[in-house]
Amino acid sequence: MQTINELEKELETPGFREKLLDIYRDPGRIDREVTRYRFALSEFRRQFGDVPAEIYSAPGRTEIGGNHTDHQHGQVLAASINDDAIAVAAPRTDGQIRVLSEGYPMISFTLPASGGDSGAADGLAPLPEEEGTTRGLIRGMAAGLLQRGFRIGGFDAYITSEVLGGSGLSSSAAFETLIGTILSGLFNEMSVDAITIAKIGQYAENVYFGKPCGLMDQMACSVGSLCFMDFKDPEDPRIRKVEFDLAAAGFRLCITDTRGSHADLTPDYAAVPAEMKAVAAHFGQEVLRNVPEDQFTASIPSLRTDLGDRPVLRAIHFYAENRRAAAEADALQSGDIEGFLRNVRASGDSSFRFLQNVYVGRDVQHQNVSLALAVSESVLGLAEGPERLSETGVARVHGGGFAGTIQAFVPAEKVDRYRAAMEALFGEGACMVLQIRKYGGMKVL
Repeated sequence: MQTINELEKELETPGFREKLLDIYRDPGRIDREVTRYRFALSEFRRQFGDVPAEIYSAPGRTEIGGNHTDHQHGQVLAASINDDAIAVAAPRTDGQIRVLSEGYPMISFTLPASGGDSGAADGLAPLPEEEGTTRGLIRGMAAGLLQRGFRIGGFDAYITSEVLGGSGLSSSAAFETLIGTILSGLFNEMSVDAITIAKIGQYAENVYFGKPCGLMDQMACSVGSLCFMDFKDPEDPRIRKVEFDLAAAGFRLCITDTRGSHADLTPDYAAVPAEMKAVAAHFGQEVLRNVPEDQFTASIPSLRTDLGDRPVLRAIHFYAENRRAAAEADALQSGDIEGFLRNVRASGDSSFRFLQNVYVGRDVQHQNVSLALAVSESVLGLAEGPERLSETGVARVHGGGFAGTIQAFVPAEKVDRYRAAMEALFGEGACMVLQIRKYGGMKVL
């Protein structure tokens, strides 16, 4: 472990720049990243002193296929991206955790006296007043590690993140992965595997933060790369890395933040898994993955009577989307970009019509995502019904939906025009051109 001054000298070496290129995969952003890391070290020293410390990173994620399937133990295609959260972190001996994130007040609390002992888990029980807070997430990550027999301890950390909250790139999952990786590195010699960190992140978000999310966000941030995930058994998810170079195929991944308000949307997000689970409960099951599709289809008349039409439509989306995620992964693995794009477009169409997470029905005057998709079709030439999507690209709602982001796979020659059109609608910086990164949570230095 090196002091802050020693780490600053490390930043100026050619070897560190090579490491950043390996992580971020974009030569054009290396100078910016060096400046960012330098700033993080400076801020840590200003707050906590020139003590021995380490640098950690955790990426945001993009969901490519499987919109709202993970919470039903479904299949997902997702990837980590080269926007990340980084932390400078140093261990403490007094059991106190102090986390300062750029732009936010300091968070601090003290672990139970026997913080390294699994018998102290009761002292890290969720607190009602911490629901919906970052402090709750940190406490939940520490508790989850302790419950699984890992050691925890106090630490100081300064965090700065490019994964903006509300951007649809899972800033909360990136943060959970970052805290889990810090605790793994400082107290467990990096022995906590990525899947375990992801599971603990979901636990922290479900139990301590109070958000009923699935496991996909945390898995994509923690594991890294482009991955096909099958959550049929969420305690033992099946992970398959997909080898495909999007840039080499002539495409860029564009994520546009439509900058709609997320205020009061929690009930809308929560209703999606709740309604799917209500359909599953009709068959005595917890999730739709355990209900045969033909059995569901035969029961649609009675389901409409018992539950209404929207839960039925959302279940229809689940079954088709679950198959599409697998088809997308197979298409990419075999180099079939046209087949992949056809499935992406079908996913977006299903999300709009059946899942119904593109806008909120009680506020039809604000449809940022709908407008973004309409303009995307015009700019990319999709409105004319092209024979080959590989010549135009595609766009779809991204992530949770309602007021967040859209995702587009854009031919390289159209990126500048596409980004200009999106930023004319939603403001400068709204459209992010990203790379898929091969690392999940990691120790950088």
